[in-house]
Amino acid sequence: MKIALAQIAPRLGDPDSNLSLHLEFARRARLKGADLVVFPELSLTGYMLQDLVPEVAEEAPRGRRLQQLASASKRIAIVAGFVERAPGLMHYNAAACFIGGSMAHLHRKVYLPTYGMFDEGRYFAAGESFQTFDAPWGRTGLLICEDLWHLSSSWLLSLQGMEALIVVSAGPAKGVDGSRDLRSHSTWVELGRVIARQLSAWVLYANRAGYEEGWSFQGGSFACAPSGDVVAQAKLLEEDLVVAAMPAAGPNTVRIHEPMLIGDVGLATRNML
Repeated sequence: MKIALAQIAPRLGDPDSNLSLHLEFARRARLKGADLVVFPELSLTGYMLQDLVPEVAEEAPRGRRLQQLASASKRIAIVAGFVERAPGLMHYNAAACFIGGSMAHLHRKVYLPTYGMFDEGRYFAAGESFQTFDAPWGRTGLLICEDLWHLSSSWLLSLQGMEALIVVSAGPAKGVDGSRDLRSHSTWVELGRVIARQLSAWVLYANRAGYEEGWSFQGGSFACAPSGDVVAQAKLLEEDLVVAAMPAAGPNTVRIHEPMLIGDVGLATRNML
């Protein structure tokens, strides 16, 4: 399997334009031989939506743009972020995986940052669960940005047999100090490497680029193998498309030679029964 990370800069509040951007990057990913293309958090709408949330929301899976992504997934699997309109006038920061012409999985962001420069709790309802799903590249978990910072999120997914963890993000650039890196980017990479190795799973992190309302988004998307090695990394602060190869053996080889997970999962599962 080949996984493409589509580090785009969506236009705020313009889902039709962003849909075209998705379809173009999906085409480019196919030309690179990718089987899956992953877009960032709220990739169909932009991040700083505030009062625009109800205007750009779509019902899942029947929304017009979601249906077009589903159709495109007949040629390449797609993960994208959007605002979901749910019953009871509820709106969720959501992400979905489309495979073979339909929506295979939907995740609603559980942990909504509402501190400092973030204000998601005012505009979105919180999701309530973490579930894995079957995909051609293995048993998969899907998280949205802040979800990854709560270690129980990925652990709960690992208890369900997770082999690959997809994380979509709208992470702003922080820690600009004249060096060649950003402290915020280094922290994300370190977190991804630790989780990949501890859970013996792939970590595929797609962050956005561009600017919104005075915010700069850092990019720096990356793929971590189950060994904790970074095998692909996108540029900082600009749009990019990178492809990582996922060997057919998946995480099994690492789990055999470095069994950090197997015993713990068995013990945790027995304790839960």
